[in-house]
Amino acid sequence: MTDQPTPTRTAIVTGAARGIGAAVAKRLASDGYAVAVLDLDESACAAVVSEIEAAGGRALAVGVDVSDEAGVQAAVDRVAGELGAPTVLVNNAGIIRDNMLFKMSADDWDAVMNVHLRGSFLMTRAAQKHMIDAKWGRIINLSSTSALGNRGQANYSAAKAGLQGFTKTLAIELGKFGVTANAIAPGFIATDMTRATAERMGITFEQFLEGAAKEIPVGRVGQPEDIAATASFLASEGAGFVSGQVIYVAGGPKD
Repeated sequence: MTDQPTPTRTAIVTGAARGIGAAVAKRLASDGYAVAVLDLDESACAAVVSEIEAAGGRALAVGVDVSDEAGVQAAVDRVAGELGAPTVLVNNAGIIRDNMLFKMSADDWDAVMNVHLRGSFLMTRAAQKHMIDAKWGRIINLSSTSALGNRGQANYSAAKAGLQGFTKTLAIELGKFGVTANAIAPGFIATDMTRATAERMGITFEQFLEGAAKEIPVGRVGQPEDIAATASFLASEGAGFVSGQVIYVAGGPKD
């Protein structure tokens, strides 16, 4: 029998208006969670919320800049008030500002750090109280294979590696309260973000996908639903003894 969350459980997914975040939000909704769909632009979340509600689920669109301390607290308070105390948090919000190191501006560095690291810290700090009160919680951080190093992504790689250390520390600190913390490190996933990378490289998205697939042992690129499936497991009752782990979902082994 598949583990299912109780109907009262609420999940927050950041960066959920599109791509991986949208897929995770829809998957958690199908698993039975009420889902708060967070993104910078609240109106951009409407389609995901509508799809969840059309399938019989409960969802709420919330606009928030995850790097803004007061905004994050207000967003989590709103979720708790309108959907219920959040006990699952998926820190997915992210941006890229790719460039070679000698061309990378301090603003490019800071923007990526603020969204990925500061944003995950602020969201987790605000949400963890609800998890501790419930004596149950799941924190899922989105890292990347870029954490292992990737040309032109000194900022993004550093941020994603930082999220892995953040995740392991959360697992140590919060485990005694029934809260697990894990990270998913996707490989090549077909999203708007990878489309932007293809444009930066001066090739078509189709060429980019074809070239990437040749380098992946399973012979295809990943889809947002591949990441959503892993998030579904990590959020489940059955994953209660899995914590502090980084799971590479990349179609093959990573160092």
